[in-house]
Amino acid sequence: MEKQEKMGGSSWTEFFQAWPAEMPRRGVVITSWSEQIPFDGFLVNPAFLLISRQTPDSLGARMVILPFENLTALKLTEVVKAKSLQAFRFEGSLAQR
Repeated sequence: MEKQEKMGGSSWTEFFQAWPAEMPRRGVVITSWSEQIPFDGFLVNPAFLLISRQTPDSLGARMVILPFENLTALKLTEVVKAKSLQAFRFEGSLAQR
């Protein structure tokens, strides 16, 4: 599992760096601490993801800086066109809605 987490950090870095301009920068990240953090914008550097929140959390924080290796999942809260997902190297097709 430790090896997977190390690999996951660089994969998440590449994923967020490849975020298509036409795709809304909103969603929910899930951390290795079992936190679900909604965001409406983000910035990246090689080691960290800075996410901005529309509303503050219970402590008043509007921004969170996370090491990429502590990300475990991403939930997309917007409808995303399959074409946008090609930037992330996903292949195949999804059901039309």
